[in-house]
Amino acid sequence: MRRVGLYWFGDDLRVSDQPGLARAAAEVDQLICLYVVDSAWFRPGSLALTRPMGIHRERFLLEALRALDTSLRSLGQHLNVIWARPLDIVPALISRYSITHLYRSDHPGYYERRDWQWLRDHYPQLSFVDIQNQTLFNAEQLGFHLTELPTTFSQFRRRVEQRPIPEARGFLSALPPSPAEGRKIPVPPERNGCRFRGGEDAARMHRIRYFDSDAPAHYKHTRNALDDWASSTKFSPWLARGCQSPRQVNTALVNYERHYGANESTEWIRFELLWREYFQWMARAYGADLYRFGGRPRRSLNTSFYPERFRKWCEGATPYPLVNAAMNQLNRTGYLSNRARQIVASALVNELQVDWRYGAAWFEQQLIDYEVGSNWGNWQYIAGVGADPRGGRHFNLEKQAAQFDPDGNYVRRWGDNRELTPLDSVDAADWPIARS
Repeated sequence: MRRVGLYWFGDDLRVSDQPGLARAAAEVDQLICLYVVDSAWFRPGSLALTRPMGIHRERFLLEALRALDTSLRSLGQHLNVIWARPLDIVPALISRYSITHLYRSDHPGYYERRDWQWLRDHYPQLSFVDIQNQTLFNAEQLGFHLTELPTTFSQFRRRVEQRPIPEARGFLSALPPSPAEGRKIPVPPERNGCRFRGGEDAARMHRIRYFDSDAPAHYKHTRNALDDWASSTKFSPWLARGCQSPRQVNTALVNYERHYGANESTEWIRFELLWREYFQWMARAYGADLYRFGGRPRRSLNTSFYPERFRKWCEGATPYPLVNAAMNQLNRTGYLSNRARQIVASALVNELQVDWRYGAAWFEQQLIDYEVGSNWGNWQYIAGVGADPRGGRHFNLEKQAAQFDPDGNYVRRWGDNRELTPLDSVDAADWPIARS
């Protein structure tokens, strides 16, 4: 019997350190490599003013897909990119090509996992293989069941930090042929000054340049800079789309420490990888609770949805210059430093008293390094319904500006010099005016 596999790419857009793709190559006679661009990503979502994918994420994704197609062609394959709803196109391909094996990278997202389970339920005759290749550890390497996931990062770190992290695997040498014809992948939109380019080669070159520099030795002391390329690792966009794996980053870090020595800064880079790891497993454990207003503990919050406030925050038109500068940078480039993300998130939740989920949805649309676990988990953390034992974070905007932008360079660079306006519109009698 001819064995025909379908490898459904997700956030694993690479051909190195790809155990799932390697397994497919060993098990099937023919293989279709598929990426589904969900048409729902470009339609308005359930939260106002947002859609799941904006122009910056789309550009980075298309660059990564074109790079992946180039890599696959060197292995005798090609990438089939189809714009559709996943549960429309995958069943159609199963029927058309008599698929016997279905592979994918295990996804932490609730909706992605729900789609996968639907396929398993409706096609029990298929062999389903989902490989964990977006995390440092596999589930069995954690040392505890997912139902026992610690409720704080500190507890999680203590449970796993002494466990050996597997080394990254190398490149594949060949893949089975495809029974499906390839399609041209659209040219990405113009880059508009963003320094990040999608793709496995771009990720590898950045990783090499970073660890060939002395930046890792000083990371802990520079990581909070608002707007400096060398201050932080900048690995997150390629990790988010799977152009590189966390194990590849850790392997490069271990090699750096072997040659130049370990210090508190190199340990802090590993600390950041563990934070990402925690959010990956949190997303799997929490499921739909990751999106709930009160989080998994169902806490009550004194926030709501104020359309005008949210719109001003999105547009960088609040009464707070530092917040405005950061939102302008996000909207123009699709990227923000971690410090700037915390500042604008705190402002939305605390100063503007807006439901945190709207901010998380805006970040999902805008950020090129959007990941479901890190994004929604960090927003829960700021709002006080997630993994923060202190019950939320409120950053003093004046202190943040004084500490991280003492000369005002960041605000001058990214501010648009518009006149600062009140938070809410009111009429002559001080009654609120409804504006969206």
